[in-house]
Amino acid sequence: MFCFMFLLLLVPHVLFSSTQFAVIFPQDPVLRVGSSLTATCTLSPELGLHAGTLYWTLNGHRLAGATYGLVGPDVLSVTLHRLNGSQQQSGDNLVCHGADGHVLAGSCLYVGMPPEKPVNLTCWSRNTKDLSCRWSPGGRGETFIRTKYTLKYKLRWYGREKECEDYGSGRQRYSCYIPRDLALFTPYEIWVEAANQLGSATSDIITLDILDVVTTDPPANVQVSRVGELDDQLTVRWASPPALKDFLFQAKYQIRYRLEDSNEWKVVDDVGNQTSCRLAGLRPGTVYFVQVRCNPVGIYGSRKAGIWSDWSHPTAASTPSNERVLSGSCDIKPNEQNSTVRRELKQFFGWVRKHAYGCSGMSIKLYDQWRVWLQKSHITRNQILQDDNS
Repeated sequence: MFCFMFLLLLVPHVLFSSTQFAVIFPQDPVLRVGSSLTATCTLSPELGLHAGTLYWTLNGHRLAGATYGLVGPDVLSVTLHRLNGSQQQSGDNLVCHGADGHVLAGSCLYVGMPPEKPVNLTCWSRNTKDLSCRWSPGGRGETFIRTKYTLKYKLRWYGREKECEDYGSGRQRYSCYIPRDLALFTPYEIWVEAANQLGSATSDIITLDILDVVTTDPPANVQVSRVGELDDQLTVRWASPPALKDFLFQAKYQIRYRLEDSNEWKVVDDVGNQTSCRLAGLRPGTVYFVQVRCNPVGIYGSRKAGIWSDWSHPTAASTPSNERVLSGSCDIKPNEQNSTVRRELKQFFGWVRKHAYGCSGMSIKLYDQWRVWLQKSHITRNQILQDDNS
């Protein structure tokens, strides 16, 4: 359409006149990348022009005279070798001009490649209410000419074939959205067809049940708070996604957190289906950003895990500041290892290091009490050792 409009603007008097000034052959050819083309511009005898005075342009650039051939007094040819892909999907503009630059005739060149088999077709359903799918074009993906992708679907054992209608654009152009009229408890067959003027290709067919590809909104009301006066811990709490409150499912949650001045996230995988978690081993007096996401598992008895939701919006909180550096207060010297108290402390801190990240089900109430006592106490390491030796 763009190529046609370009020619329409250049030669309106030619297109609307009953007498053509010139004709280009072939008109609007479709060619593969790397092929050659010889086109001719045949003048109308009424013009009284000689073909030797004409010249050619491609997309507004004048072609070299060495590519021309004078076929006769009223016919000028041009030969193009090893054609590159069209610069615009609507076709490149090949135009024949008179000596004064007047446009006599035009043609659109479509130089491209047939589509290859689309790949990586995946689909997901948000809260079982709809279906979104995306895919990748096969091969390098660039065909240089307009290529139409059509997502089709149907119930596996019965039902008629349907086409998705709501396609993405820009970076999301290889995607389509089906907003309604989807069946549960019945598998669908889904595939993508690609076609242009040079050929067509079809993706592999995927089979899925809507219940097996459910994702949901991120967990709601994420809150991060301090754990009393403990300077290395934060508690994270959240609510189940509200859109799934009426479904039978068991959610899986994941947490990630990072320092305020860092782009590196640490992920907590062992949260399970609980809606709170204790983060330990954090830096005192430091701001952390925390996010949570959800995987709806076993909706209505489905045997497959769902698809992870997006992460929740970051929630920030800071650990309490602690000016006393206590982390090294239990470095035991070799000649002190016979002390029962010191050995127990060493074992205790070994346990702390092992469980620093995560949300295991083990109770840490005693550990909390001990840390509060330690932070409030003015007993130094030397006093502890002195009391132990006495």
